[in-house]
Amino acid sequence: MVEMGEIPDGMQVTRADHLPIIAAFCRRIDLVETINRVVPTEMEVSVGIIIQGMVLDILSGRSPLYRLTDFFEHQDTELLLGEEVSPTSFNDTTVARALDAVFNVGAEKVFNTVAFKASCLFSIEKQHVHFDTTSVNVWGNYEQCSPDSGSVNITFGYSKDHRPDLKQFLIKMLCVGRNIPIVGSCEDGNTSDKAINNTLLSRISQHMAKYGLEPGAFVYVADAAMVTEDNLATIGENLFLTRLPFSYNEANRVVSEAIDENNWEEVGALNETPTAIKRPPARYRITEKTVVLYQKQYRAVVVHSSAHDKRRTNRIDREIKASKKCVSKLISQEIKQEFYCRADAESAASRLRQSETELHRVSVSVEEKINYARGRPPKNGTRKVTSVRYVLKAQAEEKAKDIEKKRDEAGCFVLLTNVPRQGDMAETGGELLHAYKEQHGIERNFSFLKDPLIVNELFLKKPERIEVLGAILLMALLIWNLIEHCLRQHIRENSVALQGWDKKPTRRPTTFMMSTKFIGLIIIKMAGLRKLATPLTAVQGQYLTALNLSKQNLLNNHRPINSS
Repeated sequence: MVEMGEIPDGMQVTRADHLPIIAAFCRRIDLVETINRVVPTEMEVSVGIIIQGMVLDILSGRSPLYRLTDFFEHQDTELLLGEEVSPTSFNDTTVARALDAVFNVGAEKVFNTVAFKASCLFSIEKQHVHFDTTSVNVWGNYEQCSPDSGSVNITFGYSKDHRPDLKQFLIKMLCVGRNIPIVGSCEDGNTSDKAINNTLLSRISQHMAKYGLEPGAFVYVADAAMVTEDNLATIGENLFLTRLPFSYNEANRVVSEAIDENNWEEVGALNETPTAIKRPPARYRITEKTVVLYQKQYRAVVVHSSAHDKRRTNRIDREIKASKKCVSKLISQEIKQEFYCRADAESAASRLRQSETELHRVSVSVEEKINYARGRPPKNGTRKVTSVRYVLKAQAEEKAKDIEKKRDEAGCFVLLTNVPRQGDMAETGGELLHAYKEQHGIERNFSFLKDPLIVNELFLKKPERIEVLGAILLMALLIWNLIEHCLRQHIRENSVALQGWDKKPTRRPTTFMMSTKFIGLIIIKMAGLRKLATPLTAVQGQYLTALNLSKQNLLNNHRPINSS
């Protein structure tokens, strides 16, 4: 007789949580088969199985990539990986061999192949492709790294995390559908974004041709680092959308003209989710201009946001303070002087008025200063005047209109593009603004890659393996974002909502939100059959429906999955 609390022989009880859904999407994109085709080896456990195991571990929610054997000790490997795999197969030696095998083929090549297969299986908008880079810090000296080492050069560089004391490498990413990565790899830690942009721009036509998109059939969206003479020349016939930095005089010119003309087109708020009462959504208005860069004319969209750029606002505050200090210093010097005649005083007042700055003017008046004889005044009340001098009374006054204009300019930025105003690829200024604001999707990807619950401080000994790890992180990100894509596509097509935070309906579900709905999901396996310890809740069923999955997909690893 089995005692209460004991598990009968042959029964396996696993707390799976959301991992069967991750495994289902790995199967949906043929992750294992695709990797094994690109990285053939004679290892007992294939490279594809090892990498899918690492992806599952990364997305499990625990501190990942640490003691993988311990992680799989408590998992149903046949369910998650498609075959029975001993947890000891994920020892450090086997994992290292798999990473080395991927590096020998090319980490970027492996990821791009996986991403291409995945993106072709899903209905993803590819008109706008977003590009950006980020830095990832590492602990260690990595003295063996050098620019000519053949692997990523882990070194000091500009830290986007404000950790100049740590060495780093960069991750670059090209995304479609807002945040689905299709191209990605690691770069040297001291490579400039401008150089990375140039390298990608020289190959982007080749990348997009695989998806049947010729130059001019898609729009390359990037941050301001793209704007250089070489990059604008390299873009060729491709369309682009970027932000024109204020280091270019043309940006300052068109913003100033837009503020003076005050001829704005209201766009309104772009946020798709409600904001807090204390933090109202930013509202936008636009006007179109033309700029000339390197003897070529481009379309410029001047955008004014009600949420002013804090850095530019703070700079304006500093400029106002410095301007007042400068004027006040001049005033303090002049008002100490006394003049023997009014003409001299008026002349000095005129010179002081001309000492105004961009943000302050000087208000000056001439006053008499009468000096009387010493002693008691006479009884008739008339005091004897010994001399008359003239002095200046002055104060600094703000140029209210000029300061207001500067503050308005602080709420502006300029979009630079060659997207036409007419034709098949034409987009209005409002549509371009919306496309550029989707750049936050790729920035969310970076926060995913840097989440300490996703990636602890990287400590791999060989830079080659860190380069491969970067590709595996991108694969995990690819699957994570494909799940979110499916959830939101289901909502758009069926005009429904899913239960979000605090049991409130949402039309913007996230994969993390989904994962919380499956916490505590327990699967029992006995005699080769699996069943859920408790029935699925209504909310869990709704999420599975949105993902085009069923209960059997959670239990039967060999059941084919429709990718539509």
